[in-house]
Amino acid sequence: MVLRDSPIEFVWGASVINLFRMLFVWWHGATVGTWVTTWWRGQLVGTDKIGNRYYQTADGKRRWVIYDATVEASLVSPDWHGWLHHTFDQPPTVEPFKPKRFELEHEPNLTGTSHARRPGGSLWEQGTRPPATGDYEAWKPN
Repeated sequence: MVLRDSPIEFVWGASVINLFRMLFVWWHGATVGTWVTTWWRGQLVGTDKIGNRYYQTADGKRRWVIYDATVEASLVSPDWHGWLHHTFDQPPTVEPFKPKRFELEHEPNLTGTSHARRPGGSLWEQGTRPPATGDYEAWKPN
């Protein structure tokens, strides 16, 4: 679903299916309430590298994100997450996040995708589970 800059452009340019999805299916994008709040009160603060857009009210008390793709909280990087939850006063566009030397690059939650971690013995990784080694005795109730 392609989102336009203004909620009005989106509604007028939307097909009936996209309008229905916008009204009732929140995980495919912003809802009507979010678009109205963004249009009336939202001030664009910045955009991250995957296309999520971050807004706040004029007084800075409310902050929110409009996702570029599926609504998935793990798609928000740590710097923007800190700003959204008022951990950082300034957004990463004003005061960039300084990661520690031991921190890795942010990755979204990959569970349920083909890129998910599959350890040895996983049915998804090798197809068969290795036999038990016999180094334990199964518990049997009295």
